[in-house]
Amino acid sequence: MLSISNFRQGAILNSHHGVETDKSLTVTVEGMNSFGTPVKVNGKSAMQTGLHFSCPVELTEKINIVEVATKTCYGEFSQKLTLVWDKKSFRRCNFYIDDNIFLFTDLAKERPRKAFDHFYLKELKRLHDKYGIKITLNTFYHNDHEEFTLDKMPDIWKDEFIDSSHWLKFALHSYSEFPARPYAEASRKEFRRDYDLMQSEITRFAGENSFIVPAVLHWNNISPGVAEELIDLGCKCYSESMRHRVMGTPPFEELTWQEQQEKFRSEIYVSPNEAIARHYGFAEEIDYLAKYPALYDPDMKIFFYHDWIICNLLELKDIPELFKQTLSTAVQYRTDLFSAGGHEQYSFPYYESYQPDHFGKLETTIRLMVEEANCKPVFYQEGLLGNTAWDE
Repeated sequence: MLSISNFRQGAILNSHHGVETDKSLTVTVEGMNSFGTPVKVNGKSAMQTGLHFSCPVELTEKINIVEVATKTCYGEFSQKLTLVWDKKSFRRCNFYIDDNIFLFTDLAKERPRKAFDHFYLKELKRLHDKYGIKITLNTFYHNDHEEFTLDKMPDIWKDEFIDSSHWLKFALHSYSEFPARPYAEASRKEFRRDYDLMQSEITRFAGENSFIVPAVLHWNNISPGVAEELIDLGCKCYSESMRHRVMGTPPFEELTWQEQQEKFRSEIYVSPNEAIARHYGFAEEIDYLAKYPALYDPDMKIFFYHDWIICNLLELKDIPELFKQTLSTAVQYRTDLFSAGGHEQYSFPYYESYQPDHFGKLETTIRLMVEEANCKPVFYQEGLLGNTAWDE
């Protein structure tokens, strides 16, 4: 067997992984060759000790192909791997809030003189002014809690939103909150209807620069056709994975609220049987994203990323300790990427599960990323997960 052992398909590498110049990133590719025959890496002879081989490789493009090969008496064997060069990488953070619709419902009813006089936008602006954070509000078109649709949103604050579009953007989350997983079996046509509705309304009342392609649709799970449509629309990255991650045992409706929140955010619910869990759980990918916060799929040509926290799922007092572990992992695995999110409704006093400290959770999360980890706020959909060095 011939196998590269220190990098996986789609690994994102930066200056922490090798020696970077303006023209290249040189990393060491290592692996095992059970044949014991000479190995070449991109045509260059590797150093070998027993069955182990290693060879410096110069990455010169954003997307690079590395090939290891050996000739044996049984024929020629090889392996190809795609590696990404995160050129001029820097610590950066992506932040978003899901399920936004209460804000627009309130604005349409209350019609304050300025949109940012509304408590929710006022608080988000305070967080931006204090930490420089950039925020994506993933938005519903329809409010399932009070009859309202986004076409009722006035456009009288358009200039305000345009002026803030460098840090505040809106994206489709789904048509409405219910049913859950709306795009798990949706057609392309159904998805495009919702996407076009959202883009049209956001452009109308907030300007075209305020709209951004979504990086996470409601409940994540989307059908293959919707995935292809989303990529065609310019999606460069997506949260976790696009495949179905919620199975039907037990039925979702039979779970407690706590089980719904904890078990179904980013995991597949399966039998404790190890073999079944291994088959459905995609254990290697889940384990990899718990250490390295993103990977690249060379066939789909998009990045998948992992959130270290969804704020409403934790107690405020527990967030610093989780971040301490997250930062330690980032240092250990030499990664520069941090992503976090929350949900709008937990900030609204009239929501049945309102969390009075939800803004405190958001601020603590943002502060830890910006001040403790020294992250620069970015939008992951821009450049290479917020790094625009390859576009310059």
